[in-house]
Amino acid sequence: MFGLKKKDKPQIDKEQLELIKNAQRRIKQKKRLYIHFVIFLIGAVFLIIANTVLGIGKNTMFFGINWFVYAILAWLFLFLYHFVNVFITSKFMGKAWEEQQLAKLVNQQKIRIEKLKQQIEKEDLPIAKSEVFKQQNSKVVNNLTIIVAAGENNEIGKDNGLIWHLSDDLKRFKALTSGHHIIMGRKTFESFPKPLPNRTHIVISRQANYKAPEGVIVVNSLEDAILKAKKDTQPFIIGGGEIYKQALPFASKIELTRVHSNFDADTFFPEIDKTLWKETANIFHTKDANHEFEFSFLTFERK
Repeated sequence: MFGLKKKDKPQIDKEQLELIKNAQRRIKQKKRLYIHFVIFLIGAVFLIIANTVLGIGKNTMFFGINWFVYAILAWLFLFLYHFVNVFITSKFMGKAWEEQQLAKLVNQQKIRIEKLKQQIEKEDLPIAKSEVFKQQNSKVVNNLTIIVAAGENNEIGKDNGLIWHLSDDLKRFKALTSGHHIIMGRKTFESFPKPLPNRTHIVISRQANYKAPEGVIVVNSLEDAILKAKKDTQPFIIGGGEIYKQALPFASKIELTRVHSNFDADTFFPEIDKTLWKETANIFHTKDANHEFEFSFLTFERK
């Protein structure tokens, strides 16, 4: 107002303010110490004069020593304690020292927690393997489901791609696997334009540094993949041929779309052993405008 500018107030950052407060506290401590020292000297002289000149307590002695000597020594002890507190304890073991010690303790606790985590993980892996893969001397994992579409001769693909397009089969695949973990080999994963929505992808790859999009879990073996999905109520094995072969001894269910035709293929599904598996559902679909081949939705459960 009226063309006058307000003067800028000097700004002091937090670190400078803390240094100023600390300096002021140290000055007060030292002043109290100097006052204590002066009072100690005056008091000591007074006690000596009171005893030797004025005769106060002249005949009072303890162990052959005048009482005032003990009084002076007690006062000296208090002074030395105050001196140590000001120049040693407060200087070298003040707030900064406390914060440093606290940081060290927190860091030590973090290290201990990390070591405990590593130890638990090491112990948990064989326990998990024992529980998941060795229940009742069997490899079968409850609710682990293989889902596959195969021709009459178990053909499932060629050149890392599908050899048919069945709209209802794709809808069934989506309905069954949505919200679940889907386990697959690297080539199967790379055949997708992008990760499938609303599913957790677990990719098995022998490549040590295989890079996958964020959210995709990469493992080196089928066993590790099943462990990663152990909390899922129904994880699915979705291919390819070698993964199906490895997974068959572990699976408890097979959802098979049997395409009723023969195809030129380079990838095949293993033969289903009817002595180990029983058919529990069979739904037949005829050819129509959206389906070039007849097919059946079959469900097999382990006996």
